[in-house]
Amino acid sequence: MFRRLLAVLLTLGVILAAGWFTLRRDDIPYEHLEAIYANSDSRYLAFGDEMRIHFRDVGPRDAHTIILVHGFSASLHTWEPWVTNLKRNYRVITLDLPGHGLSRCIDNEAIGTQQFIDTINRVADTLKVDRFTLAGNSMGGGAAWAYALAHPERLDGLVLVDSGGWPRDEEEAESRPMIFRLLEVAPARRILRDLDMTPLIRDGLKDSFGDPSFVSDEMVERYASLSRAPCHREALLQLTSGRGERREASPELLSAIRVPTLVMHGEVDNLIPAAHGEAFAAAIPGAELKLYPGVGHLPQEEIAEDSASDLRAFLSRRVYGVQDEGLEALPPS
Repeated sequence: MFRRLLAVLLTLGVILAAGWFTLRRDDIPYEHLEAIYANSDSRYLAFGDEMRIHFRDVGPRDAHTIILVHGFSASLHTWEPWVTNLKRNYRVITLDLPGHGLSRCIDNEAIGTQQFIDTINRVADTLKVDRFTLAGNSMGGGAAWAYALAHPERLDGLVLVDSGGWPRDEEEAESRPMIFRLLEVAPARRILRDLDMTPLIRDGLKDSFGDPSFVSDEMVERYASLSRAPCHREALLQLTSGRGERREASPELLSAIRVPTLVMHGEVDNLIPAAHGEAFAAAIPGAELKLYPGVGHLPQEEIAEDSASDLRAFLSRRVYGVQDEGLEALPPS
């Protein structure tokens, strides 16, 4: 009986090992990823010999500047619908945070809010942009409001799109997509580190949209491929493990923000509840709130034209004080 049980366990172990090796995926060199996902607007900022930050800078050089910051595991590609809409009238800068997109890692042990603040600052300094409107989605929203507290003198506007940083209660934590809950468990992180995550990425993306049909094979492939850039999986696991440096919002903390602020949030966001958007708007003095019925975690993609129009109206009315509403009415390029 014992021998039979041992044989079964050994067979099961062989099958699991074979499955692990079958599903295992190697890193993809940056050069290969750049050939696919960079374009003619792509530029790189050096942080030493091997540390480069990928960014794009489009639109009129003398126009008002907007810097857009993506969320966890995403890239600057999430902002392309807004860039297309805004670049005729504004200077639009998008960037890949360290360990994301086509950017190299800086220091994964220190990855988190402060590193993201420093990266935004470094890009703005390099491009000689003294003042700008800063918009962030999800984790990038957390970096944006933290930047507003650290460098208020540089901002003329703040836009939080389904922003991260508000503390979750237990029920909210349990309702998140499976991929995010799995990555919080240490053994699961070790097992998943080198495996093909495409099915889980697809499920996570479908949970990110009110209308899952927005998720295409091309989108899933981009997320999966960019996550396999050298050191990126370690960076993402560091962030999900709780070891990455992060900050939690509170009414007391956010009350210090004085820059004109727009809070956007999808009402059916499965990753960050709409109640968090309402909390941000209530905590930041004078903040405006736009809630989008039927929309998920990525309004900049799911309702690109409507959300960009709301951004234009906010900039015209609150940030730049434009009397002539022609800027807002101009069609996207």
